[in-house]
Amino acid sequence: MLPTVSTTVKLNLPFISTNVLLVTTPTLYPSSRPSRLLVSSSSAEIIGSPEHPGGKMVAELVGAFNHLTHRMNTAALSTSSSHLLFKTLKLSIPLLQSLPLSPDGRSPLSKALSLALILADLQMDAEVISTGILRQVLEAGAISIYEVKGRIGTTTAHLLHESLRVNNISSKVQFLDNDNSTALRKFCLTYYDVRALILDLALKLDTMRHLGYLPRYKQQMLSLEVMKIHAPLAHAIGMNLLSVELEDLSFQYLFPYSYLYLDAWLRSHETGSKPLIDVYKEQLLNSLTSDAILAEMVDNISVEGRYKSRYSAMKKLLRDGRKLEEVNDILGLRVILSPASGKNESEVGVKACYRTREIVQSLWQEIPSRSKDYIAKPKANGYKSLHMAVDISEKNGHNRPLMEIQIRTSYMDMLAAGGTASHALYKGGLTDPEEARRLKAIMMAAAELAALRLKDLPSTNPKDLDVDNRDMAFHLLDKNGDGKISIEELMEVMEELGAQGEDAREMMQLLDSNNDGLLSSDEFDLFQKQIEFMRDLEYRDNHYKTLLNEKLQITNINV
Repeated sequence: MLPTVSTTVKLNLPFISTNVLLVTTPTLYPSSRPSRLLVSSSSAEIIGSPEHPGGKMVAELVGAFNHLTHRMNTAALSTSSSHLLFKTLKLSIPLLQSLPLSPDGRSPLSKALSLALILADLQMDAEVISTGILRQVLEAGAISIYEVKGRIGTTTAHLLHESLRVNNISSKVQFLDNDNSTALRKFCLTYYDVRALILDLALKLDTMRHLGYLPRYKQQMLSLEVMKIHAPLAHAIGMNLLSVELEDLSFQYLFPYSYLYLDAWLRSHETGSKPLIDVYKEQLLNSLTSDAILAEMVDNISVEGRYKSRYSAMKKLLRDGRKLEEVNDILGLRVILSPASGKNESEVGVKACYRTREIVQSLWQEIPSRSKDYIAKPKANGYKSLHMAVDISEKNGHNRPLMEIQIRTSYMDMLAAGGTASHALYKGGLTDPEEARRLKAIMMAAAELAALRLKDLPSTNPKDLDVDNRDMAFHLLDKNGDGKISIEELMEVMEELGAQGEDAREMMQLLDSNNDGLLSSDEFDLFQKQIEFMRDLEYRDNHYKTLLNEKLQITNINV
């Protein structure tokens, strides 16, 4: 085994300084370069110059705000939403930075931002994301709900209180058997604010991603609870991405060898650096868009791809007694066609679906016994779609699992989404149609109320209009709206963060390139790019370490 050589290098950018670890794995070729850069810091925080704590906090504030707003749904980013999130970060960052490390080795700030990013990826609004950040501060005892009510707002304090009610719901039952789990999920869906449930589920996901520090028996206890209660609950409220990851992580801790065996088998079909599903997705889309006959029938074509989750694949193997190579939907593509506008759109859409099937048949060998025509014979609930199973094995003898392809119009897809919602409610423990309809009405009302609460009034300041997401932080710091950040405005935000306002003078000197005593949007944008560069280094470092750990696990299981 070749040794690993590491060298620490000091990397300095204006007002940002960090140590970068160069990790070099020698190869047989003496001219080889270092394999990658690893940032030596252990969290997702920006490491600022220790002589300037105020500048460090401003960098953390701006970096966190930009990272979150970049991941959020732009439709949810109103002026009031951005103000709420910015105000929450200003309150939380100094409090979280003063706390000791969490038991999992992360800083409280890193943990809070990790939860916030999960919520942003789930397209939650600023109120839910702010509550997620404050939840970490509250649980550490650094703030009370009454202080949140006074400094942030009544509605955020209410949601924070509601999220605490959801906490430890498993303690309401003595045994986690199927009946108790179903009853508990039904209770949650009936009596809790759906946004508080989503926040709690996101917190569970963040916990499950960092279970390595716990002893094995505690990992399995938590995983069983998640498998029985939280993953089906995520299904019930339509958070399928949450549910799939919760199931896979629970499966990984409960049955590690089965998980690694299945994972290794699935990865064995990958070739090159590009995921297999992306290769076939691109191939099919190119063939569909270049077909002249189909082009006359449709205005738009989209192709979605997905891997079957490890847990779902294992369930199918156990339930049906199949071999791995007999599972025909490990890889899946969905083609959604928007028929050309005009008369008989429905009829044209059906013809487009069948034309798409012909194109698929020209690309891969169809397995007729595994294909279903739900357009000619719809399901009882009205579901329509073409389902195909195709053989994607290569001619050189490299066998691969069958791939499932679904073909439908955009209208059929909308109807299918309604069916999925019904299926989700069923999996969540609600089998009574009337009860399910009542729950759906409550969920819709809660979502509409949250949107209305954060809806903007018409702005009286023309500078607030048409603000690019990248400029939000600048405009929030530019409190008088004159297009410049003054030394007084910089001092004010530093004092709000708990730092000395005098640090603002040193920061202004470093960032003010034309020495006019003010920060323009261009000067501030350069500062933001430096922050983004440092965060990207940290992200790449964590991603590399995750991939390395996965490869080591697979190697161990194969030994």
